[in-house]
Amino acid sequence: MRVLHLYKDYFPVLGGIENHIRALAEAQARMGLEVTVLVTSPTRKTVELLDGSVRVLKTARWLTVASTPLSPGFFAHARRLFSRCDLVHLHHPYPPAEIAYLLSGDAVPAVLTYHSDIVRQRLTGWLYRPMLRRVLARVVRILATSPLYVETSPHLRAFRDKCRIVPLGIDTARFLSASPEAARALRASWCSAPHRPHVLFVGRLRYYKGIDTLLHALAHLPNVHATIVGTGPMERPWRALARDLKLLDRVHFLGEVPDPELPLVYHAADLFVLPASARAEAFGTVLLEAMAAGLPVVTTEIGTGTSWVVGEAGWIIPPRDPGALAEAIREILGQPERARARGQRGRERVQAEFTLEKMAQNVLAIYEEALHHASAQSASPNP
Repeated sequence: MRVLHLYKDYFPVLGGIENHIRALAEAQARMGLEVTVLVTSPTRKTVELLDGSVRVLKTARWLTVASTPLSPGFFAHARRLFSRCDLVHLHHPYPPAEIAYLLSGDAVPAVLTYHSDIVRQRLTGWLYRPMLRRVLARVVRILATSPLYVETSPHLRAFRDKCRIVPLGIDTARFLSASPEAARALRASWCSAPHRPHVLFVGRLRYYKGIDTLLHALAHLPNVHATIVGTGPMERPWRALARDLKLLDRVHFLGEVPDPELPLVYHAADLFVLPASARAEAFGTVLLEAMAAGLPVVTTEIGTGTSWVVGEAGWIIPPRDPGALAEAIREILGQPERARARGQRGRERVQAEFTLEKMAQNVLAIYEEALHHASAQSASPNP
């Protein structure tokens, strides 16, 4: 089977969707599929390369508007590649890819992973809404990452019959264990008080991650340190907030950490927090990584997949509530046996429900369902 994935970015650009597409594409290549990924280049130069067994084509980017890279060559390459694949896999939100698919007519069946609503760009989302509805009506199947998102998205509810739930998955083996000595040494490198409790956050520093909530919570937890892994547009204002709250001696911004080193980072912490504040946080793959490492986790109820991912294995609090977050951290640190039990429950949940292998098999089953449906539709006589 020849599969074409379309999105705006790919590794080494880091992000939840980018990481997912790469992991899925690599897993599909190992399963024997012929996989091509079409994205835009960070520069005005078109680049074609092999990432392992995955063919990646990055078309020259000329402009970025409302977080949407624009590449005139993207459409020409998409049209050419559509004729060479058996199935197209769109990853929403990226309107140019979806428009390219609509312009292709019915040349090839398509599925779409609905990663997130368009949340912050409200005008863009409103203007694009009729086009998105056409896309959702045209694709054969829609992959949603959690059942809650199907029910809470204003766009998916009308297409429930097409939706299939395929949670994101990770390579759990990477996170299950780490050298205790190496973890202790890493923690000691973060600050001069490694014996103090350490809260961990990992992710892109974007507005909806809720680090401001974490910082305000830490103001009520004088003995707790926080280590923040990642970079992004909110790094400067959040560093400034940490300074204003007089937290610079307890909040450690590490910047980007190479992917192979991330498992050790999780094992060096006491608990993990994803204090998401908006629906743009649709799933929370970092929760899976922390749970696989056995960490107790805290996240927020924002009507997406975050609370569903954690289930009963963690602490769920309201968003934008520093007091509730501080209380949850106190409870975890004050009840270590209960925290360890929930951490073990989280590890078992990830191994049972959220492995990369299970995700890839589920996606393949939907591909086969989509191709069968498209074949049956094309064989039906026109009315």
